[in-house]
Parts: sequence; structure tokens; C-alpha cells
Amino acid sequence: MGLHIPSLLSRPGPRHSFDRLRSFHLTPSPGTVTPTPAYDTTQATVGGTLSNIPVFKETSLSVQTSRPSPVRAVNGIIPVPPIFYFGLAILCSVIFVLTIPSVFHGVTTQESVFKGILDEVAQTNPGIVLLGENVDIDVDEPSVTIRWSIVACGQEYMLPDSSGVHGSSMCGLPNFPLQVYVDGDDDPAGTFNPELIPYTDKGKRRRIQNLVQFDSDLVLDVHNDRLYPFDTYFLSSTLRATSDQNYTVPFTKLATVDLTSSFVVETVDVQSYVISADGVNEPSRDIDMYIRRPIEARLITLSLFASSWFLTHICIGNVILARRTIDVKPLLKLLIVNGLTLIGLPQIRNSMPDAPGLDGVLIDAIGFFPQMIIVGFSVVILLLTVIARELNHREKSALPRHASITPLPKLGGPSRQSGVKHRPPPLPLPTSTSTEIAKYNIHRITQHLKGEFVFPPVDIGGMRSIPEEAGSPRSPAHKRFKTATGSPQRF
Repeated sequence: MGLHIPSLLSRPGPRHSFDRLRSFHLTPSPGTVTPTPAYDTTQATVGGTLSNIPVFKETSLSVQTSRPSPVRAVNGIIPVPPIFYFGLAILCSVIFVLTIPSVFHGVTTQESVFKGILDEVAQTNPGIVLLGENVDIDVDEPSVTIRWSIVACGQEYMLPDSSGVHGSSMCGLPNFPLQVYVDGDDDPAGTFNPELIPYTDKGKRRRIQNLVQFDSDLVLDVHNDRLYPFDTYFLSSTLRATSDQNYTVPFTKLATVDLTSSFVVETVDVQSYVISADGVNEPSRDIDMYIRRPIEARLITLSLFASSWFLTHICIGNVILARRTIDVKPLLKLLIVNGLTLIGLPQIRNSMPDAPGLDGVLIDAIGFFPQMIIVGFSVVILLLTVIARELNHREKSALPRHASITPLPKLGGPSRQSGVKHRPPPLPLPTSTSTEIAKYNIHRITQHLKGEFVFPPVDIGGMRSIPEEAGSPRSPAHKRFKTATGSPQRF
């Protein structure tokens, strides 16, 4: 038999000892590239005799090169990358932000609300017109301040080169002095003198607000303010004007703006008369104002009101969840949520548009006050629950190790996971068997040994033991043992 001598010049194969020791869960995924051995033929071996033998090198496992897999169509559809949706969301957000400010441009370019009124008066019934350009409604005061502007429509009433008031070419400033009386006051609330109106070098009259406008303060009836945001108000006033010769000048029209920052104002003017000191009927003009909240303000208020109740209901749900939670960390999260709600509810109440003070209005009686009470009590309950859980956890941690170990369930008996509670054996009856009586006695002894109160007291010596059948292996009649020194003897 010849000896087989391996060739020294043969190419050494890769070692698989590492692969044999690797676990199956370390098998590389199909997308990774398995490192291949590299051979360096330029380095000679020690001694220089075998210069053609390659030197084996193993590449590092940490360096793995993989090519990105090309995008493949699924059922003929190429999937859209997530970066596309992210860029689309940013683009939509920018477009939305740039579009919203265009609303202000549309409001500023629209014509004056008084232009149509002035043109109609100039064509049908020329005369003196009072325009309420500003209406300040203060429910808390309560009062309404109206800034009136004196305007004349028609060529016979208009000061030359003063046309163009509120965009109307047929209306301008009056060409005679006026004194305006509000609600029968003896002193005029506003005066107008055309000689005090300045003009430019081209002869155009300037319109100075303090020279052509005056304010009137009116008392507002606020008996419906507790119905916020469905509160409505009514106000009426009478105005009369006289010239410098002390004769009455009738008003042709009274009008105010129909929309303020917090209210919608609807006005109706009526021709009326007053009896002067001489017993003469002098013409005057009355205005009735109906004030209510705009629909937008009501919707915003009701939305905030609903959101406050939703948060309150969530706090109630957190309390219910806390009763079923044993760990302290989830309870702390619920406590933080309820605490933030307790802080945020007043902020939501203050964000309601032109909301009244906390004076017991209806929306607070059915909203804010009950919400604060419920959320406050929920925070208190959660705090007490956290304290109780923490104390219970510390008590369990302080117990000895053997005391905290739960005994294993007995074989054949009901387990704790089955949900069946261990009931004590029933009270023995005259008809009960000896086995039932023994079980009842064992139960009483167990309670007695645990230190529990047992009545009547337990007499361990007089207890009846479990009867044993004759002929059983443990029966005294089956085997007898004589107590003696050494091993037991059977006799």
C-alpha cells in the first residue's frame, strides 16, 4: 500500500470551520454578499523556497458590498417612493399659506358699504344723511358708542368741491352749519361749520374727521347677555338737527355699519316728530338697532365648548382605566393628561370670541364650571390611586422573599388561573358522612393555625380523623408495628 502525500503546490481550499460553528440564525440573507477568500501571490513564504504558493487572506465580515436593487413594477405599477409624498405635503402646505393672505386683498378692494346707500338717497330723496361709520359695542360696560359722520347728498345741500364721500360722486359735505341733538339732549352732541373745512391749492375740500364726525354714547340693555353666544340686543335712538338760524333740518337717512368685530348690526330708520317748546311739531329721525353675534363666532364658540366636554370625558375614561391598572408608570401618564386638561380648560374658555367674564352665564353653568369640577376631582382621584399603588408596591418589596412566593397549586385541584374561588366546606349536618366532617374539621384547623378567629374554638385532640377502610395498606388492622428499639417488628 502506497502512502498518499498531498502535493505542496496544490491550491489550498477555503476553510469552513467558521461555517460549521455558526448557528442557523446567523445565515446571511440573500441580499448580502458572502466574503470570499483572497489570495496574495506577490508575498513569498518564509525561506523563499516555495515562492509560487499563494498566501491565503480572509476579507473582513464587516465590509459587505451590495448593489441597490432596481425598482421593480408590481402588477405593472411602479411604487411611488415615500419622499415624493413628503415633498408633495410640503408643497401643499406652502401653497395653502400663500393663498390664505389673499383674503385680505379681497376685503380691501371691495367698495364701501355706504356707497349704494348714498347713491340711492341722492337720486330719490336728497338731504342730510348721518352715517354710523363705527359702532363700538361693549356688553360689559354696557354701552354702545356710535361715531356719526355728517354727509350731504344732492347739489343744493353739498359744499362745492367736497364730493366723493365713500366713493359717491353725488354726496359730500353740507354747505351750511348744523347742530345735532341726540335723544332730546339740550346740548348738541355734534356741530358742523363749513367755514372750518380746509381746502388744497387746487380748491379741493379736505375731510377732517374731527370736523365732520361726532360720537354718541347710548345705554345698552343686556338682560340677554347670559345667553352667550346666542345673546341678542335691541337699541333705539332719536336724532334731530338744527341750523344756525335755529330751524329744524330733517334727516333723510340714518345708517350704520352692519358688521363689527364681534357683532352683526341691523338698522331700521323711521321718520318721527317731536313737539318743541313752542308746541310745534319738529321733524326728527329714529333708528332701531338689532344686535346679535355673527354665525362664525357662534360656530367657533360651540366648537370650543364641545372640545372642552370631549376632554372632560377623556379624563373620566382615564379614571376608569386607572382602576384596572396596577403599575405606577401608566398611572403617571394618565395623571399628566388630566393635569394638562385641568390647565388647558381655562385657556379654551378665554379663547372664545368676545366671551363675557366668569359671571355665571349659561355656557359656563353647563360647561366650564362642571368641567373644571369633574377634571379637578379626576386629578385628585388619580393622585390618591398613584399613592395607594406606590405604598402597596413598597409593602410588597419590604416583605421577606419567602413570604412573597405564591404556593404552587395542588395537583388535581382548581388553579388560580381557572378563575374558580376556593369555597370553604359546608357546615356538617347530621346526615353528613365522616369524610365531609373530616374536611370541615381540617378547614377549621387551617384557619386556627393561620391565626384567624374560629368559633366554636378548635379542639385538636378531639378532632375526628379521616376514616380508613379496613384492609387498606395504611389501615391499623392491616399492619401492626410494635414500638421498640430498633427496626419495627411485625407480629
